[in-house]
Amino acid sequence: MTRVLHVGPDAVDGDRVIFEAAAAHHLGRVLRVAVGDVVQAVDHGGALLSVRLTAIAARRAEGLIVSRAPLATESPLDLTLAQGVPKGDKMDGIVRMATELGVTRVIPLLTARTVVRLEPARWTARLGRWQRIAKEAAQQSGRATVPEIAALRDVSSWARETGPTGLLVCLWEEEREGLARRLPAGPCPRVTVVVGPEGGLTADEVRGLADAGAVVAGLGPRLLRTETAGAVAVALLQSRYGDLGTA
Repeated sequence: MTRVLHVGPDAVDGDRVIFEAAAAHHLGRVLRVAVGDVVQAVDHGGALLSVRLTAIAARRAEGLIVSRAPLATESPLDLTLAQGVPKGDKMDGIVRMATELGVTRVIPLLTARTVVRLEPARWTARLGRWQRIAKEAAQQSGRATVPEIAALRDVSSWARETGPTGLLVCLWEEEREGLARRLPAGPCPRVTVVVGPEGGLTADEVRGLADAGAVVAGLGPRLLRTETAGAVAVALLQSRYGDLGTA
């Protein structure tokens, strides 16, 4: 059996599953399955479906569900990565790694040191690309849900609007105190971690986040690239409060 793309909320009707064009292409042209083969899909509610294919064409495939099972691959930690958008295609890799590590959502942030400046229409296209990458990474890593890729936000206004919805962590290379020493010891069901772009966050931006209640911490004596810092922070938080490293 082969796991395929996550299917949308309208794809399942009773025991019948209809795969959209992209999934049908993946089944027929990439996996080269045929009518009668059993494949695996993840429905909108996070259940793992075993589906016997009854029809497959270039832009549409159908099948009947032969079994349903819960897919227990989601972390108990509601974890958000608020990432300063880096230049080039680095955000692609950040979204992919964060998805594999079990984040609930990614919030792209514009900061004072963000190099990338685009027209609104081009940002919309970027967001669409990151959403597709998150979906692909969720498939490949066997996740029950696809993380949300939120709308682009300005870090300063976002910090002012951020309410007390859990632990807020701001990573800053100028902070000498390590993350492990700044984290609360007890259970923590919801965490948001903020990572700056190349060049990091400014002192004013860090001050604004601290005023919003953020714990400001570093990641050690070595300077990490922005695409490395986010993945490291997410892994540390999943290890501390989530399911990373569990059986």
